Amino acid sequence: MIYISAIGMVNALGRTLDEIAANLTRGHAPGMHTRTGWLQGQTEVVLGSVDGKLPAIPPQMDAHRSRNNQLLLAALEHIQPTVDEAIARYGRDRVAVVLGTSTSGLDEGDLHVRLSLNGEESLAWRYPQQELGDPSRFLSRWLALEGPSFTVSTACSSSARAIINGHRLIEAGLADVAIVGGADSLSRMPVNGFNSLESFSTTLCQPFGRDRCGITIGEASALMVLTREPQPLALLGTGESSDAWHISAPHPQGEGAIRAINMALAQARLTPADVGYINLHGTATPLNDQIESAVVHTLFGEGVPCSSTKHLTGHTLGAAGITEAALSALILQRDLPLPPQDFSRGPIDPTLPACGLLLAAEPLARPVILSNSFAFGGNNASILLGRVT
Repeated sequence: MIYISAIGMVNALGRTLDEIAANLTRGHAPGMHTRTGWLQGQTEVVLGSVDGKLPAIPPQMDAHRSRNNQLLLAALEHIQPTVDEAIARYGRDRVAVVLGTSTSGLDEGDLHVRLSLNGEESLAWRYPQQELGDPSRFLSRWLALEGPSFTVSTACSSSARAIINGHRLIEAGLADVAIVGGADSLSRMPVNGFNSLESFSTTLCQPFGRDRCGITIGEASALMVLTREPQPLALLGTGESSDAWHISAPHPQGEGAIRAINMALAQARLTPADVGYINLHGTATPLNDQIESAVVHTLFGEGVPCSSTKHLTGHTLGAAGITEAALSALILQRDLPLPPQDFSRGPIDPTLPACGLLLAAEPLARPVILSNSFAFGGNNASILLGRVT
């Protein structure tokens, strides 16, 4: 079995685990703001951000200087003692880094283009800042690691797949410890891109709501340390699949999502009745919520409490999988009440299949949580986490 020895994260809920736990329990996200200058033709949009000053990247690492990598350093601060202990115990060549992202340093590239088109100097930009492989390359260099290191970019399942790949590296004997996770920072391209797809909400998203119209984008970073050494929390099972159905729409019967969830359950040797909570992908797009609720209804009926936390973090794109897995781990670790779905701004969609959506906070009855991530191209990933008794 593979265990989780440390978690760290920053997102719109807060900058520390204590702050995030408190705000998750309250259903309050201080980093969700109305902002200007992000969406063409629209003066104001709601976006989620990590507020406050982020760790600096020194001049000798200019090629890696991006907000994305600064977010990684902010999450790393939470797990640094565990990482240092792993390096000392196993050696720098036995610690792997697997991260997920969908934007990397894209915002820095966007600024470079804007400055260049206006005839202004762009002295801070370096091409490697926006390479998709840069997060893992940067973190490995920052920690002076020599083990396997790579970045996964499969849209909104990227960091969930990073968890899966870290799990496999340890199981295959290629690493003793894996630092897994991901980061995505705010960028105008996905904001305007999702708007052009008519999948973007300028106001706060409403997962599973009758009036939902699209996602609210947020930025975040989260990291986990995976190990063979027994810990109170374990990565019980993982599952993944690819629909190959449509470039942006999920399979209409959710076949790939069902395969991913069943794979995770089979690997964990669990049944649907063993699951105590499902952190839904729940993007608040009409299609995603419709199909995911049908999938959960098919596999779990109404017997397992579930909700999406994206109204509290925003959809953090490539960082969504690790962010929601880390929130699930925090619920398990601190025995937090399960977060209810927010229908304060509009009613639940009555046409959706019944799937156990939480209308009020309640305790976790069984110490097993399923976290789903479903991405463009039908790229599905499901993660099962649990307390070890």
